[in-house]
Amino acid sequence: MEEGSVKDALKKCAVGFGTSEVVEEFAMDGGELRLIKRKVTRRDIPPDIKAVKMLLDGDDVSSMTDEQLEEEKRRLMRELKEEEDD
Repeated sequence: MEEGSVKDALKKCAVGFGTSEVVEEFAMDGGELRLIKRKVTRRDIPPDIKAVKMLLDGDDVSSMTDEQLEEEKRRLMRELKEEEDD
């Protein structure tokens, strides 16, 4: 995995994302395999504070309060959203 793709994946985890899972069920019908059931499940993955911490690029977060970490997460999410919109 390339470094850029790792950072992109980290950004995705930091802001949260949606994903879909497809489950298909097949059966034999007249000697032919046919799709009989298809289920699509959509899941929303919430933002991950650990990913936000990693994006801080070595800033000392150990002394930050939970409130400060949440505010930093919101700030980073705004920056990432702006970057996505560009």
